[in-house]
Amino acid sequence: MNNHENNTVSLIDVSTYLPGEKIGADYYARFAGNDELAENVMFRAPRFRHHVAPEETAIDMVERAAAGLIERHGSDVVAGADVLITHTQMPDMPFYGGGGGMAHRLGMKPNWVIDLHNGGCAAFVLGLNLARTLLATGQGRTALIAVAQNAAGQVFDQPGIRRKAQASVPGDGAAVGLVTLSDQSPILDIECRTYGEYAGEMTATFDPPRKWWQPGPGEASIGFTESKITKVLARGNRQVPEVCYAVCDRIGVQPKEIDLLVTNQPNRVFLRNWRDALELPESRHVDTFEECGNLFAAGIPVNFDRAVTDGRVKAGDTVLMAAFAHAGDFAGAAAVRWGGRPAGDQGVR
Repeated sequence: MNNHENNTVSLIDVSTYLPGEKIGADYYARFAGNDELAENVMFRAPRFRHHVAPEETAIDMVERAAAGLIERHGSDVVAGADVLITHTQMPDMPFYGGGGGMAHRLGMKPNWVIDLHNGGCAAFVLGLNLARTLLATGQGRTALIAVAQNAAGQVFDQPGIRRKAQASVPGDGAAVGLVTLSDQSPILDIECRTYGEYAGEMTATFDPPRKWWQPGPGEASIGFTESKITKVLARGNRQVPEVCYAVCDRIGVQPKEIDLLVTNQPNRVFLRNWRDALELPESRHVDTFEECGNLFAAGIPVNFDRAVTDGRVKAGDTVLMAAFAHAGDFAGAAAVRWGGRPAGDQGVR
């Protein structure tokens, strides 16, 4: 793990956490109201998902997700990391990210604590890009990438929102990735693209209208319309394959030759379209949509952890991770030559 003469950076391991018991699709079906978007392909409910507990914080989730890394690599590796990169869908406090609290909970004293917001569902790829850059330029030897998706049980389960079609798709979960200066499991290439012209097209709405921070009646939901959904579908269908092809071109591999594709999982339509665009069979595209729903930024690391645990990826395989964010304002892809996981794996927690 200490061979870094060429500043090679590796994704060594990922560990994850899913809160509580599975919640079935019938939970939301009994609340369903008269939503004109109910039949839209974006909102076809998964069989199950998980919800964060009422008093469970994003810091709690990350601490529980990190348990697998501590078990396999030792507490000193986690506590001694030089860089902590975090992304939380719903920060525990609105004015600052969770990085400081997560570092303290994990016993860390890192040189860098960076909270990402713009990465959205592609935040794990953005975190890999940032970690690789920092470590390769001498800013440390070890980085943690911590992501927490906690909006399902906090936003989408509000009494007024759970009646909407959009509420039945999200699920909660968290993950922590371990990145080091090493050639054990090298990050081969990363492509990140910002589409600023689409920034702000994902909006929080209230009835009656107000700014998110203003007091008043009405619960927050995502401002979906048929027109917006059509645009997001078109962008996601285009952007994820584009960043995948860019990475594959630079590493000299055809997308259809990739051993495993790991993406975010907004819905079944995107999953199918991305596989088709890359000419990959379903057996080489891992997802947990039916068990976990849309995990937002936690989707890639949770899915990858599941693939490792289930033996769907082996040492030497080329893994392609890709996602797009929000209404299409960001997309990223990363290729990793997986080096295998240490013995004692306990899988998704």
